[in-house]
Amino acid sequence: MSTESTFRNEPALEFRRESVRAQALRALAELRTKLPLRIGPASGASASGELLSYNPANPAELIAVAPDGSAADARAALVRADAAFASWSALDAGTRAATLQRAAGLLRERRLELAALEVLEAGKPWPEADADVCEAIDFLEYYALGALALDQGRLLPQLPGERNTLRYYARGPHAVIAPWNFPMAIPAGMVSAALVTGNTVVFKPAEQTPACGHALVQALHSAGVPEDALVLLTGADEPARELVAHPLVHGIAFTGSCAAGQHIIHAAAQAQPGQRHVKRVIAEMGGKNCIIVDADADLDDAVPAIIKSAFGFAGQKCSAAARVLVCEQIADALNERLAGAIQALRVGPAEDFACDLATVIDAEALARINAFLDGAEHEPRVQAEVPVGTGGHYVPPTLFVDLPPSSRIVREEVFGPVLSSERVASVDEAVRIVQEGDFGLTGGLFSRSPQTIEHVSRLGIVGNLYVNREITGAMVGRHPFGGGRLSGTGPKAGGPDYLLTFVEARSVSENTVRHGLVI
Repeated sequence: MSTESTFRNEPALEFRRESVRAQALRALAELRTKLPLRIGPASGASASGELLSYNPANPAELIAVAPDGSAADARAALVRADAAFASWSALDAGTRAATLQRAAGLLRERRLELAALEVLEAGKPWPEADADVCEAIDFLEYYALGALALDQGRLLPQLPGERNTLRYYARGPHAVIAPWNFPMAIPAGMVSAALVTGNTVVFKPAEQTPACGHALVQALHSAGVPEDALVLLTGADEPARELVAHPLVHGIAFTGSCAAGQHIIHAAAQAQPGQRHVKRVIAEMGGKNCIIVDADADLDDAVPAIIKSAFGFAGQKCSAAARVLVCEQIADALNERLAGAIQALRVGPAEDFACDLATVIDAEALARINAFLDGAEHEPRVQAEVPVGTGGHYVPPTLFVDLPPSSRIVREEVFGPVLSSERVASVDEAVRIVQEGDFGLTGGLFSRSPQTIEHVSRLGIVGNLYVNREITGAMVGRHPFGGGRLSGTGPKAGGPDYLLTFVEARSVSENTVRHGLVI
């Protein structure tokens, strides 16, 4: 079965329609009547305390109460997942794939409710929240189809008198450690890829978004995944560290910061007593993404795409644009238009359909981003106005022009609505800057020259290069996502090879020339 020929992306809702907006607001109002959501312990051990999530636009609004898991909870969860591995991995691929497809249907039925939950718990504006639920559905359906194809094995050369086969087998319990910025889509992809290939999973969502993680687990359990095959473990860093180090874990799927990812890779490489396998780490660790603007670029296309790439979801995407490398011939014109566009942005709570840019996730993120801005206090900047006196975690969308190369804003990942614009002599100079950077996740090119587009495309300077469009919003199946250098370990989520990272290949070669036959 061909995944590519049968898979279709879930279409986004049209919030420009009044009827759709009215339905969304009803879902939001109904959700608020249930707050705070209470998530019961799932690991089998007693958590040490409570984990609370709040609305980033109104930190007084409590969204969910979940167990604050401990190392003991992590160990108990892994014991359950390990015990369930034999029965779950023994199921045929079609049965496991069917559970993912049913879970996708359940998410589709609850689509507005789940989007409303993301609006409140993650601070995602409505279009971003709906897109995240759509992507979660896409991952479930894409990997279900991919698992059916993978189960057929691979065709190997055959010689007379010899039969050769190659099949794929589940590795064992996996730890999935997910971020808050795509609280349904990213964990849906990592969890479902592990499950559908026969592995069991202990899933730790980000501490800021436990309710979103719980909603995903609910859908998979309701669809038929046994509770011990997928165990929810809410909490902060302590249970995550235990998962990474524990000898029962065979694989770790992680999306988050570069520092955390490097720590996981190092810790997972240390074999523990009783461990008879090498842990495989799938890590996606962020970026410092550049958009190159050629001298012949169409600024009518480039400006809105740069604004969307840099400031969508307040720049809280690993794929967000952080730097513009613009050819000096058009730098003044581009910077003037970017400044005007930024000053026109409307900043407000995520639930307001009129807002272009909402809050950052929490007070810690607010302080971290403000430290970057304070460190560049003497540098000229352009900012939009933010709401005053609301108590939300607002950072103004900010543009810096011609910062020195030594600036932290130029060199380090800010993970917020901060963009720098830098002049370059040519596209080749811009390419060199990208290649010399620490990260290699996404990037963009605006050019009207087919030769330039072909040249830059062939260089493979980043994991995902987008030409004459925004650099965020990768679609499952169409834009396999993942980068190199310090951006990650390489597997492309939502692509045809991703499931291979969750399995072991085993081959059998049989001599078919028999001397006699035993009946």
